[in-house]
Parts: sequence; structure tokens; C-alpha cells
Amino acid sequence: MKKRIVLALGGNALQKNGESTAEAQKKVAESVGEIVAELAQKYEVILAHGNGPQVGNILIHEENAATEKAPAMPLETAVAMSQGQIGYWLSQAINNAFIARGKNAKVVTVVSQVVVDKEDPAFKNPSKPIGQFYTEAEAKKIAKERNWTVKEDAGRGWRRVVPSPKPVDIVEKNSIIEMVEDGIIVIAAGGGGIPVYRTKVLKRLKGIDAVIDKDFAAEKLAELTKADVFVSVTAVPNVFINYGLPTQEKLETVKAKEIDNYKKYGYFKAGSMLPKVEAASEFARRGGIGIITDIDNLKDALDGKAGTIIIK
Repeated sequence: MKKRIVLALGGNALQKNGESTAEAQKKVAESVGEIVAELAQKYEVILAHGNGPQVGNILIHEENAATEKAPAMPLETAVAMSQGQIGYWLSQAINNAFIARGKNAKVVTVVSQVVVDKEDPAFKNPSKPIGQFYTEAEAKKIAKERNWTVKEDAGRGWRRVVPSPKPVDIVEKNSIIEMVEDGIIVIAAGGGGIPVYRTKVLKRLKGIDAVIDKDFAAEKLAELTKADVFVSVTAVPNVFINYGLPTQEKLETVKAKEIDNYKKYGYFKAGSMLPKVEAASEFARRGGIGIITDIDNLKDALDGKAGTIIIK
């Protein structure tokens, strides 16, 4: 029996050197395809991905090209658009990697709806920056016109901020499980998934403007599909304490409760490593193995020889 793994690939992974065109990002995706094709010989693979740069570009296009007859698409629809875009690049790269090996791939991209709680406190405190930068005057003017919340972003300008609620469920989970059991490599929950909620009376699904953290959505995907291993693939080989300081120390194999202690003392930054360690340690608490590493050390990390490995 193959072990089942969920790989959460950062949205910036396809823009290592600031690549902006589709062809350039597809070229970067080729390396991901090679790795997934190799891992698929040993594991059942489910691939999730971020979409930060890509959905940001989609929003810029939507906002700048909007007219009365062709208004900008809402954020939740832009997330769906980015899922199709990145899913296409990745599935093509995986297919081509299999073809180069003289094999046929079974790979499917699932445009995924991720259920959130409409009462999540995040909806009262939008905090996730998205889209383009504006001057303060521009931002406040647009906020008034479009009913946005805007905030200053780390000295770089003003941006729209949106809620970032926690994932509760994944609508397509049963279909994903069936496909994985049939030997299909599945790309799902891209960009954290399309945020939706269920109406109280009829339990119907409705989209809502928000951005779900990619690592939390991927961890929920790993949990619901009963994966053995959850991996957050990021830009660094390990999680570090005192990162960038002379006292820097890498974490190798650690328990989830040790991660809690490090969190308590503020070792992880909210916009960087914090969601990754929270997602990986949550998965470990549920009895799986959580890993954080970069793509170059991925195979060794799955063999227990590299990366930060979080256990119960």
C-alpha cells in the first residue's frame, strides 16, 4: 500500500525569479511536474497550491478593465479562475513528465469549494492584503466607491484587505478520495479553495469574498482524505528559530507541543512561517506526520532525512 501525501506548494513557487508570463511560470512548473511524477511511483499524491501572485494579477486585470457592461468579477470567482490557471499549468507539467518516462499520467485538477463559517471572527477583522498597491488617497477613494476595507501594507503602499477565515469542510472531498483511490494524482484546494458558506435553512452553497490560507486548506484536505503525511513546501529547507540572526537554529524532528511553545514566545511571523507550522503541527496532533521543507529537500524529507518533521 502506498502512503498518501498532501503537498502544499506556495503560490510563489511558480515565480521564483519574478516570472510573470504564463509561459515563464509553466516553465517553472516543469520542475514540479518532474518531482510529482517521481513521487507518484512511491506515494498517492494530492497537490495543493497557493495563488497569491496569480490571483493578485487577475484582480488587477479585472479592476483595470472593468466597464459597466463587463464589471470586474468578485474575489471568490477570481480564486476559481486562478485554480483553473495554475491547475492547468501543473497538470500539463505532470503529464509531460510522465510522457518523458514512457508512461501515461492520470492527473485531474479539481476546482474546489472550501466551506467556511460565515460567523468566523475573521469576517469582522479583514486582514489579508490582496491586489495592487495604491497611494493613501487613491485607496480611500476606491474603498468608498467599492465598499472595500483598505490598510497600509508594510510601508509599501495601501492595499485592499479581506477576511481570511479558517476552512471547515471541502465540498468535493468524496470525489477527491475516489479519484486518489483510483490512482489519480489530484490537484485540489488551490489558493486555499473558493470560499463558500452554507445557508442556514436550505444548506445551499454560496460564495463569499475572502481568502483562505493555503496551508490551512491543504491541512484540512489532508485530514479529510486521511493522508499519512502533510508537507508544506516553502522557500527554506527547515523551520528556524531566530531566523536570520547569529543565534539561528534549525528545527529537525520536533513534537507538536514544542511548536506550541515556540509560538507562545513569538518565534514565527504571522505572514510567513506561522500558518505553516500551525497547519503541520495540527496535522501531527491528529496522528499524521507534518513536514516543512523546500522543494529541493522534499524527497529526503519524506524519507525522514531532511526538513522539519513534526510529530505528535
